Amino acid sequence: MKLSRKFLIPFCVMSLVPSLHAELKSKTIEYKEGKTTLEGYLAYDDAIQSKRPGIVVVHDWMGLSDFTRERADTLAKMGYVAFAADIYGKGVRPKTANEASTLAKLYKSDRALLRSRAKAALDTLLAQPQTDPSRIAAIGYCFGGTTVLELARSGAPLVGVVTFHGGLDTPNPRDATNIKAKILALHGADDPFVPASQVAAFEKEMTDAKVDWQLVKYSGAVHAFAVPSAGNDNSKGAAYNEKAARRSWQAMKDFFAEIF
Repeated sequence: MKLSRKFLIPFCVMSLVPSLHAELKSKTIEYKEGKTTLEGYLAYDDAIQSKRPGIVVVHDWMGLSDFTRERADTLAKMGYVAFAADIYGKGVRPKTANEASTLAKLYKSDRALLRSRAKAALDTLLAQPQTDPSRIAAIGYCFGGTTVLELARSGAPLVGVVTFHGGLDTPNPRDATNIKAKILALHGADDPFVPASQVAAFEKEMTDAKVDWQLVKYSGAVHAFAVPSAGNDNSKGAAYNEKAARRSWQAMKDFFAEIF
C-alpha cells in the first residue's frame, strides 16, 4: 500500500506545526535583574502539549513595543515559546529618538550590564514549563541584535542567534571564543550605521574564534529594514524594506529548521 506523503512527516517536525485548535496564550511577566524590575512578554501555543524550542526576542532602541510583541506572537504561532525581553526596565520606554539613543548608548557602553539584562530574560524563558532548555535561540533587532550577540559572547547556552540589522561591534572580540551558538547575521548592504569596517571586524572575530557563522547582506537595504515603522526614506539611514524584511524572516526560519 502506498502511503500518503503527509504520513511521512517526521514527528519532530509535526510537533512544531500549529494545531487546527491552536490557542495563542500570552502574558506580561515581571522579572528581576539585580534590584531592577523588568517587564517582558511571553507567548506560546497552548495546544502544543510537549516542550518546545524557546526564543528570546530583544527589542530595538525604542524598547519593548507592539512590534516586538507581534514578533513573539508570530513565533508562538509557528510552534515556539517566545519571550520578548525588556532590557531597559519596567515603564522605561523612550518617546523620542533622542531618548532612545541615550538609553541605547548607556547599555552599549556597559556590555556587562547589557549581558546581565539579556541573561535575566533568558533565565525567565528557561523557567517556563513549555520551554525545552536544550533548544534555545535568541533574535534581536538593531540594538537588540547587538544584545543577542553579546549574550552569545557571554557563553550563554544558546544553539542559535539571529541579528536583524544589528550592531556587530564589541569591545571584547576575544569573548567570541565563549560562543556556543551558531550565528546568523542579517545585514543591510547599505547600512550607514554598521559600516564595512565593522562588518569586516565581525567576520574576523567569528572566524578567529571558529564560530559557525553566516552573514547575509541585502542590497538596497539600510538600517532597520525589517521594522515597518522605520518609514521608506533610505536617505535617513534607517528605512523599512519589504523585500529584505521578507527574505530575512525566511532566512531565520530556515536557520531554525536547521538548528532545531
